[in-house]
Formats: sequence, structure tokens, C-alpha cells
Amino acid sequence: MTPTSRPVRRSLPFLLAGVSMIGPFSIDAVFPAFPLIGDRFGVDSTGLQQMISTYLITYAVMSLFHGAISDAVGRKPVIVTGMLVYALASAGAALSTSYPMLLSCRALQGVCAGAGLVVGRAIVRDSLEGPAAQQMMSRVMLIFSIAPVIAPIVGAQLLFLNGWHGIFWVLLGFTLMLALALIVFLDETHPVAARTPFRAGTLVRGYVNFGKDRPFWPLLISCSVNFAGLFLYISSAPHIIRDLLHLSAQGFPWLFLPTVAGLMTGAWISGRLAHRRSAAYTVNLGYGFMLLACAAHLLMGLVTREPLLPWSMLPLVLHGIGVQIAFPTLTLLLLDRFPQRRGGASSVQAFGSLLMCAVVAGVLSPLLSGHMVYLALGASALTLTGWFAWRWYGRLTQQPRVPHTATAEVDVDMQTEITEPR
Repeated sequence: MTPTSRPVRRSLPFLLAGVSMIGPFSIDAVFPAFPLIGDRFGVDSTGLQQMISTYLITYAVMSLFHGAISDAVGRKPVIVTGMLVYALASAGAALSTSYPMLLSCRALQGVCAGAGLVVGRAIVRDSLEGPAAQQMMSRVMLIFSIAPVIAPIVGAQLLFLNGWHGIFWVLLGFTLMLALALIVFLDETHPVAARTPFRAGTLVRGYVNFGKDRPFWPLLISCSVNFAGLFLYISSAPHIIRDLLHLSAQGFPWLFLPTVAGLMTGAWISGRLAHRRSAAYTVNLGYGFMLLACAAHLLMGLVTREPLLPWSMLPLVLHGIGVQIAFPTLTLLLLDRFPQRRGGASSVQAFGSLLMCAVVAGVLSPLLSGHMVYLALGASALTLTGWFAWRWYGRLTQQPRVPHTATAEVDVDMQTEITEPR
């Protein structure tokens, strides 16, 4: 059965959005609890940042294996097992009696959380082609986008019930329910006949082959830094809310509501563009929004001594729109460079993105979060890096120039890569 003829359950986007939400929810939900965790274990703000960077590093490293394992044993076993082990790690975090124990449980959460994100993208591409795949990816991202705004709000409210422990108990309950839903409703999309054995040598050779594909590199760079500029503000949320805006834990929605409004709007626009515009147009539009947001952030930072509500947060709407317009198309173009090893390609893409986010959370955020201008400059540098990588990809894949038709050929070429991979 071909991907276009395989029936797709209506529950699929909700299941994939649920497993994808685990990643951002695990990051953002603990932000309001930083002061309580610091007081409980005697850890300063720099040490508390390790809760994010440790999680992201293990998330990134294990993402190199989730896709390859799913190529060998199927998509469903990897996702279900990942959610069950994540639930176990959440219970350990809630019961932690020392900060090293808490960090160890956070590392185990990171090991498992990537299963949903990485394998979910492969499931989309297993099931659908062309504009339908882009629409499905956009629908998943539209639902997934509520996680960043729900997470800190839920985390802040749970502080009144059971302190910081309650955050991890909620994560335990959510992942157990999600695992049950996956067992009942998720269909296997990677048949036995299409599976490839999981061997270390084969895995390494597969990644080496990825590296030999020249267009794969600019797509990987562009995908990896696509979210990094916006994530710089997300990972700096405790400093922005408490130190720059001088708000309590209840002030996190000031940052996350504009962010999620932009992400949801961008995902909706991306789905609408799937049947109407070329891949090149869609990604260029996304970067246009992101660069406009960076310019607005920089302008606000220069003309005001301290951030002003709501004006200093409004550019996050534009940045979120741009990220979600560009991301589904960039991801599909990257996965289709290797249609027989989409799980592995998704692993590499997730590894690059998460490693970049770990650097942003562990290095750039502590360095730049003292002033909004510094954050604007950092976000601009990351966004420009992605834009130049995208332009590099365009030059590598464009057809020989013919007068009056060159531009159209480039657009058609990049659009057909989604439906007819090379």
C-alpha cells in the first residue's frame, strides 16, 4: 500500500501532538519551581539551569538512536516504550532526595522524551506524501503549540498544591494515559518488509551517507537553528519574568501566551499554504516573519531601558509565526533526502536541533539574559544563520538558469522534492 493510499486515523494528529508535547512541557513546566528547588537543594540559578541543559543533552544524544531503532523494530514499540520509561523517570524525579538524583531522573526523561518527536515525524512521512504530509505536520504542530503556554501555567498552579513534586506527578500521569492511548489507537506504519536491521556499523554508515549528501547539510543547519532564536527567549523566561519584568511565578503567561499565539497562527498558515504555494515561498515567508521579529526586538531593546508590557513581548508573536510557517516544509525536505531511512534522518535532525537548544539553554541564555538587547542580538544571529543556510540549500538544488524561467524552475524543483525525493 502506498503512503498516499494508506488510511489515516483521525486520532493520529492528536496522538503525535501528545507525544511531541512531552519535550517542551518537560522544559517549561519546571520554570516556576526553580526558586523552590533551589531552596530545597541549596542550588543557585546557574546550577538550576543544569535541569534544562542535562535534559536536552540526553534528549539530543538518544535522538540519534530512536529513529534507527524504529527503522528496525517498527514505530509503535519505540514510542510506547519511551512513554512508559519516561513515566518511571518522572516518578523518580518527584521522589528525589538530592539534586544529583533529580538531575539523573531529568537525564532519563531526556533519553525517552525524544521517542515521540523523532518517530512521530517518521510516522507522518510513512503515512502521507506531498501537501497532505505538510498539512498533517502543520496540524500536529498546531496542537503541539499549546504545550509551552500550558506548561508554566500548570507548573505555577501546582506549586500551591504539592510544591515542585506535583509537576513530576502530573507528568507521570499524563505519560501513562498517553501510553495507553498509543497502545489502543496508534497503527504501525513501518511494515516488517521495509525494516532494516539495527547494527552499529550500519547506523554509522547511514549517518556517514547523510553527511555525503551536500543539500542535507544546509537543511540540517536551517532546521537546527529554526527554533533556536525563539528558544533563547523561552529558556531565559525565569530571568526575563523575575529579573527584568519583576513579576512573580504567575507572570510567565506574559511571555508564553504571545509565543504560543504565534506558533499556533504559523502552523495554521503553513497548513493553508500546503496546496497553494511552493516550498521556497513558504520557507522564505517564514524567515521574513522571523527577521522582522528580530528587528522589532532589537528596536524595543534599544529605545527602552527596561522591557515594557505588553510591547516588549509582542515580537514573540511574529517570531512564533515565522518558525511554524517554515518548519514543516524544512523538515519534510530534509526527511525526503533519504526516503528509505526517514527514521534515521529524523534522528539526525532532532539531534541537531536539541544540541543547539542545549547550547542556547546552557551557554547563551546565562550570558545574554541580563538585557533584552543582548537577547535580541543573540536571536538575530541564530535566525540569520538559518536564513543563510536556507539560501545555501537553494543554490545547491537550483536548476541551470534559463532566461525568464529560472525562478519558476527553482520553486518547482524544491516543491517536488517533497513528493518526488531524489
